[in-house]
Amino acid sequence: MASFPARVNEKEIVRSRTIGELLAPAAPFDKKCGRENWTVAFAPDGSYFAWSQGRRTVKLVPWSQCLKNFLLHGPKNITNASSLRLSRQNSDGGQKNKPCEHIIDCGDIVWSLAFGSSVPEKQSRCVNIEWHRFRFGQDQLLLATGLNNGRIKIWDVYTGKLLLNLVDHTEVVRDLTFAPDGSLILVSASRDKTLRVWDLKDDGNMMKVLRGHQNWVYSCAFSPDSSLLCSVGASKAVVAAILV
Repeated sequence: MASFPARVNEKEIVRSRTIGELLAPAAPFDKKCGRENWTVAFAPDGSYFAWSQGRRTVKLVPWSQCLKNFLLHGPKNITNASSLRLSRQNSDGGQKNKPCEHIIDCGDIVWSLAFGSSVPEKQSRCVNIEWHRFRFGQDQLLLATGLNNGRIKIWDVYTGKLLLNLVDHTEVVRDLTFAPDGSLILVSASRDKTLRVWDLKDDGNMMKVLRGHQNWVYSCAFSPDSSLLCSVGASKAVVAAILV
């Protein structure tokens, strides 16, 4: 049993409390949802919350209104959080609209989630490409989903539309992480013993394959300046790589 140092007064430690509960809809096992919830994620600016509802569905919820409902109604199941106005621009350059909930069918079991936001000043690292399929705006917010079949799907958070389908892993994608510098560099960790680096501003082209692990790769994380990537796996070792 863990114990605190003598200098710590346990009575002064703030206890956690439940402020609300989000429940996936019940469904038979042959439906899209109703199984275990594997993963959750917050958008970098706190505007959205996403979680895998089981099987192959992910729900996107505008977090500020969801939290407001929790505070108003207490720890009850919130299934339809109404929207709160949020300035944004969708990937089609449309008008500013209210954020709204989306239920995304990813096509396979979802193991990992990650939000990524764009900074226009951060250009693609592929400097020889003059034309890109997508030109991400200042308010762009993306959701990456790592699937059981090794695919990674990239979604527009504001519209729920599929933007990119990244295909190269041969096993489950266990973890995803975006570089925190707004470059939309995405790293994926997989059971195929590799990490792969993707440049979403270059239409999702793969930049590198990192092969330092001898077993499944479970998790990965960037350093705050986005220059260093660390990862862990079944081999019980931390592998670090410098991304330049």
